[in-house]
Amino acid sequence: MSEKDRRIRPRIEDFRPAKEGHIPRSLEELSPEEWARLKEVGIEPEAPREGEFFQADARVVHCRTLPEGLELLPITEALRKYDWIEEYWWKTVDRDKDEYTRATDEDLDDGYFIRVLPGVRLIYPVQTCLYIRTPGVVQKVHNLIIVEEGAELNLITACTTHPGVRSGFHIGVSEFYVKRKGKLTFTMIHNWADETYVRPRTGVRVEEEGTYISTYVTLHPVASVQSMPVCRLVGEGARAVFGSVVVAPRNSYLDLGAVVSLEAPNSRAEIISRSVSTGGESIARGHLIGRAPQIKAHLECQGLMLSDEGAIKAIPQLDAYYAHVDMSHEAAVGKIAQEEIEYLMARGLSEEEATSLIVQGFLSVRIEGLPAELQKRIDQAVALARQGL
Repeated sequence: MSEKDRRIRPRIEDFRPAKEGHIPRSLEELSPEEWARLKEVGIEPEAPREGEFFQADARVVHCRTLPEGLELLPITEALRKYDWIEEYWWKTVDRDKDEYTRATDEDLDDGYFIRVLPGVRLIYPVQTCLYIRTPGVVQKVHNLIIVEEGAELNLITACTTHPGVRSGFHIGVSEFYVKRKGKLTFTMIHNWADETYVRPRTGVRVEEEGTYISTYVTLHPVASVQSMPVCRLVGEGARAVFGSVVVAPRNSYLDLGAVVSLEAPNSRAEIISRSVSTGGESIARGHLIGRAPQIKAHLECQGLMLSDEGAIKAIPQLDAYYAHVDMSHEAAVGKIAQEEIEYLMARGLSEEEATSLIVQGFLSVRIEGLPAELQKRIDQAVALARQGL
């Protein structure tokens, strides 16, 4: 198997079970170096939160919820507590989708269960963290999130590794359900090690007048990430927005995208992708499927090449099955214009400073409906990555 094939198709058997990891009993056991790493993905102990969840390798180290109307539990505990979860379990993601979903189904390392009760609109975000603390382990999690009718949730998931860990494998199955007039804002920030393999497997179902907004950010070296969430808009007036902000450093392979199936009249969808290659390969996919009349959908993929070693591939796809649809896409890949660099250099910046400032502006995507705190967090992550560019 070639090096690229190994990055694209990592083998689970090459990694140790996460249950064999060096797992802390509480957050107090984490070192200052670990806390510094966690802060890079937005874990702030003093920040206002409605709920907190922290899993290291295969153990849930911390799980806390404050307000009434919010349930936050380890998924293994929720499965024991509620028989009705079977109505949602493995319903938006096929457990036989690939070897990674099958492995998660057969040997689960936990995950989180979140349910916001009808009509409850949470003020502050819920923060979850999936953390690989031991070198060479495979972490298999399954998350279930249910936003009931008229409820609202801002969920921030941070994923990272111990500062001393270079290799690992994270498999994350996530199922999202947004009921009638509910709203879920989901922000995922990744900061993995350079020999970490990541395979999210995500399914989303949005009902009448519900809203799902997803933002994915990865700006640091990683062996490979492959993710293609599938979202079904099944209720009239349902809406989905997917945004991604990614940097592919040298030796990184990122294959990212989203599929949105618009299955009800007046549903809307948008997929926005910004990718930068500094020597790695980035594939930006988007697939919009119009299965109902009077739907509106747009797909936008933009890439910026900063090295001759890497590659960016934009792969948009539109499928329409009704005459009365409004679907569009645009894709562009290029390099920084020399006149832009010269303009900034004429105002006192060095060439490196001018380049990094332009890249920061390119990656600073504004997602409609994203709460101000989450947008600020993304902007901070982009600004931090700019120093390394």
